[in-house]
Amino acid sequence: MDFVFVKEEENKLLNRTELDFVINYEGATPSRKEILGKLCALRNVPVTVCVIDSLKSEFGKQEIIAKARIYTDAEALKSTELDYLVKRNNPETEAEEEA
Repeated sequence: MDFVFVKEEENKLLNRTELDFVINYEGATPSRKEILGKLCALRNVPVTVCVIDSLKSEFGKQEIIAKARIYTDAEALKSTELDYLVKRNNPETEAEEEA
């Protein structure tokens, strides 16, 4: 899975970095959890401060166009992002709520 960063903007008002990137992959489409883990590893940030906004792929292409936001801390993320995006990007909290 290869990441190509197209655009990176610093949004100081909301304490975040906004990323647009393209993922090239082979085989099965990677899951949101795999993409989030790899993105956080590349950026040296914890998973708790990163949110993947959108993943778009086209039929027949081994490519995903994605948008993500990396916050300075988890409190800034929770105060800014919508609840469903926070739950979607954090599978641990989702599993706790089901139990």
